[in-house]
Amino acid sequence: MASPGTGRRGPSRSAVVANTTSGHHLLTIHGYSRTKGAIPTGKRIKSRSFFIGGHRWRIEYYPNGSKPAVADFVSLTLLLREDVAAGVKDQFDICLAGGEEAAPARRRRRCKRHRWRRDRTFIKRDELESSKHLRNDSFTVRCDIVVFHGYCAADAAAFISVPPCDLRQNLGRLFETKMGADVVFDVGSETIAAHRCVLAACSPVFAAELFGPMKEGNAAGSSVRVEDMDAEVFKALLRFAYTGSLPDMRKEEEDVTCQHLLVAADRYGMERLKLICEEKLCKYIDVGRAASILMLAERHHCEGLKKACFNFLALPANLRATVATDGLQHLSESCRSLMVKLMAMSLDNASECSSNVKTSF
Repeated sequence: MASPGTGRRGPSRSAVVANTTSGHHLLTIHGYSRTKGAIPTGKRIKSRSFFIGGHRWRIEYYPNGSKPAVADFVSLTLLLREDVAAGVKDQFDICLAGGEEAAPARRRRRCKRHRWRRDRTFIKRDELESSKHLRNDSFTVRCDIVVFHGYCAADAAAFISVPPCDLRQNLGRLFETKMGADVVFDVGSETIAAHRCVLAACSPVFAAELFGPMKEGNAAGSSVRVEDMDAEVFKALLRFAYTGSLPDMRKEEEDVTCQHLLVAADRYGMERLKLICEEKLCKYIDVGRAASILMLAERHHCEGLKKACFNFLALPANLRATVATDGLQHLSESCRSLMVKLMAMSLDNASECSSNVKTSF
């Protein structure tokens, strides 16, 4: 009788696995009839080189066969450039692309490695010309290559395919279903339920509000009031906390939504969300919005976004056009330091233009 805690174990498993690299190359022959009429037997057209399995290959196309004995065939030769030591093994197959039938009628291989190794495939010309593969005087061949690098022992678990992490999707479902939610936020006229631990893990501000000395919403039936924020923006902020991704936004609303989200991200210390919003807003810097985006960047310490605005305004034409808008009026009233910098840029541009004029004379 086996002693307690012992028993027969199942068999251990291992496997021998071939270490291979595979790939394919498509070669299209345009103007087949012209190549057939212009290129005699034994003459070829070379494809460009391509790399598969660490080796350089090319295909040679003989429209009238590689020699008189096969003049009734279209011949395709796969050449391997040996850039490494001999001994690398491979398998290949050439067929007409788009069909299930194997194109080669005859195949000859040379196993001995030379500087260029030739593997030839022959396609009967009349079969090619009567097939569905020849369209508009063109056809395509597909060359599949498998290069064997060797064999190795592996645990049988190597054959188990582990799917990518789905934590984001799971947390997204948790946010949608509100299962186990333990905190409620009042935003405008809406109440939004969430999970304290998830929010605290993503935001130091949420952590302080929900678990710090001044924690809110602990009393039975109480909730956390969120002032000065739109409910949809707050929900987008929470969704990012759960999933790390932004909600789908309509193109015409993306710039405004990203501005509001940037403000919310700065308020709750969610730096990655803030940077994502900065990056997206860089696309919307133009004459009509440069001043307002610059003011937003200054207020919320977005150095990258601020540099992007100054880079846009560094062009004299952009600066002149922006000065003509109402945006700079608001900028001068609320961010005088930025106006000083813009005035300096304007003077620099004027000085540069003046020096260019003098140089031309």
